[in-house]
Amino acid sequence: MSGAVLVAGTTSDAGKSAVVAGICRWLVRRGVSVAPFKAQNMSNNSVVTPDGGEIGRAQAMQAHACGIAPSVDLNPVLLKPGSDRTSQVVVRGRADGQVSALSYRTRTAALADVVADTLTDLRSRYDVVVCEGAGSPAEINLRATDLANMGLAQRADLPVLVVGDIDRGGVLAHLYGTVAVLDPADQARIAGFVINKFRGDPRLLDPGLDQLRALTGRPTYGVLPWADGLWLDAEDSLSAVADGILGRPGAPRGDQWLRVAVVRFPRISNATDAEALACEPGVAVRYVTEPSRIPDADVVVLPGSKSTVSDLAWLRSHGLADAIDAHVAAGRPVLGICGGYQMLGRRIADPYGVEAAPGTEVDGLGLLDLEVSFDVDKHLGTPTGTAWGVPVTGYEIHHGRVVRAPSTPLLGDPGEGADAGPVLGSHWHGLAENDAFRRLLLARLAALAGREGFAVADDTSFAAERARQLDLLGDLVEHHLDTSSLEQVIRHGAPRDLPVLASGMAVSRP
Repeated sequence: MSGAVLVAGTTSDAGKSAVVAGICRWLVRRGVSVAPFKAQNMSNNSVVTPDGGEIGRAQAMQAHACGIAPSVDLNPVLLKPGSDRTSQVVVRGRADGQVSALSYRTRTAALADVVADTLTDLRSRYDVVVCEGAGSPAEINLRATDLANMGLAQRADLPVLVVGDIDRGGVLAHLYGTVAVLDPADQARIAGFVINKFRGDPRLLDPGLDQLRALTGRPTYGVLPWADGLWLDAEDSLSAVADGILGRPGAPRGDQWLRVAVVRFPRISNATDAEALACEPGVAVRYVTEPSRIPDADVVVLPGSKSTVSDLAWLRSHGLADAIDAHVAAGRPVLGICGGYQMLGRRIADPYGVEAAPGTEVDGLGLLDLEVSFDVDKHLGTPTGTAWGVPVTGYEIHHGRVVRAPSTPLLGDPGEGADAGPVLGSHWHGLAENDAFRRLLLARLAALAGREGFAVADDTSFAAERARQLDLLGDLVEHHLDTSSLEQVIRHGAPRDLPVLASGMAVSRP
């Protein structure tokens, strides 16, 4: 089997990443050599790959579904928003300047060549490449400079599946409208549809799907049911909502829960660090955005941030900084990760204007004897070491350089982070994914919070939980999609006799 397909979506967070991972898992089970690909991603949830670059977290998750190592080849262009109007551009794993929404358009021609060359090379090394779109292909105002949706489909000769999230309502109109606003050449690429997150008896949907086919001439390849067990590796910022419990926590092994409040910064990055904690029985993890949630929490986590200085100002203006001070004064623990770790220190300097005006200096929360200065060059790494006597691995993505370090590091080897009573922190992402360290951490946090009745599970494996969820995605594709027809689309492309919807619009091309 050989070929490729592009999975697009009616909206952001429609389920493209999950469907791609599921198709990849299904193919791998059949013995197919497969790789995921996302030409252009916009996300602050990223990972550092073994080849030393930075890519979107969803592509790393999809690589795990394929049984291959994450690589910069899987996501050649990554945009990391630092504000509502500017983003850092990461090209093949390395930061390459800042752009606005308008100035980015001047770079897309060159980036289109990078994308095309990377995809061509990937297809030469794998039987099948499953591509993921970005946002929606119906964003016709962006069509002329599109790298990831119909622009990629045309350049790489790809058939397209469109995924719609029925849980949001209006999915049939979304699917029809996505096709209708495209010009005839782009419409010819749309092979059919996938409905995602359906609750109830799918037979109730059959009349609508029949009408959708009559209107568009395109089939729906299947209806994926709502699956409560899917929550790891969420990439889109829309997924990190406040006040909901993260995941599906199991019952406590002891007689008490451990309640964890993760501050959801406006520019939160690598929010997925909290997911390993949420895998544990008896640990209730909640994203919070206002101070009333802090007194009820046993542990507060300050996660990463793409805009540490402005998110620190937001923390103060919303009363969360005072609430965290009171939390620590009561002897209860705070854990800072990357940008959140930097906020816990005494001072943050930005001499080169990486995040703020050049020469900016701001006071941190003063809970650690730590000072940080931002460098122009971003530090990327996949370090290994030991913490509290156990081996750990992680990954680093930050501009901040420690110029004054706490006297007691969290990681004794290589001497990184801080272990200062109830205040803990590190630049390393992914620490809690190390099972032995996570158990020690939870025991420490529970003791500091006075939760003597909380018992740490000794059998939770984060890697196994991730594999279970990837297998679930593969099961959903195998059992609920028309995989025979899907295979034909991957092998041969979209059918050549698809009708053109009369309401299609002429869109300027690059």
